[in-house]
Amino acid sequence: METSGPLEAHRLGEGRLDADVDLYRRLSSDITAGVAVVSTRLRNRDYAATVSAFLSVSYDPPTMLVSLYAESRIGEAVEEAGTWALSVLSGKHEGTATWLASPGTPLHGLLAQVPFRRGPATGAAVIDGCLAYFELRTVSVHSAATHLLVVGEVLAMGSSAELSEAPDPLVHFGSEFRRLAP
Repeated sequence: METSGPLEAHRLGEGRLDADVDLYRRLSSDITAGVAVVSTRLRNRDYAATVSAFLSVSYDPPTMLVSLYAESRIGEAVEEAGTWALSVLSGKHEGTATWLASPGTPLHGLLAQVPFRRGPATGAAVIDGCLAYFELRTVSVHSAATHLLVVGEVLAMGSSAELSEAPDPLVHFGSEFRRLAP
């Protein structure tokens, strides 16, 4: 049933105001999202970053999408490499997620303290103990505001998590990493 009365809304004008951006950040931080690591290997160097904007696009063929900041090292590397991996993290990976989300991480030795194995299809880093992983070949890249929407077809997939970890995904809500398990 439709509720009576007007819906209060902050309308955005033609010029972007700092207040618009601040309100958008606050409201969009209330969207709960899974946390993953996107990785690729380009010219014998590993690139990786924490992401919370990814989704399954299609089951047939298996296809996924990830949103990456266009001017980031990971965005540029994934676009150039053409293949990448997405490791879906469990609650035990909060330290890894924080490390790979930190600005100014080193270019050399980025994964020196992060346990991972090489994906058999792409050679990209797959985080040990991840709930699920997908190795992908980029099929299209779309520019959207400050980001790249990278669509990839799944080449290989699996899980390296223990069965007991499955109900404990790492999520992002309210600008923080959180766990669903008590």
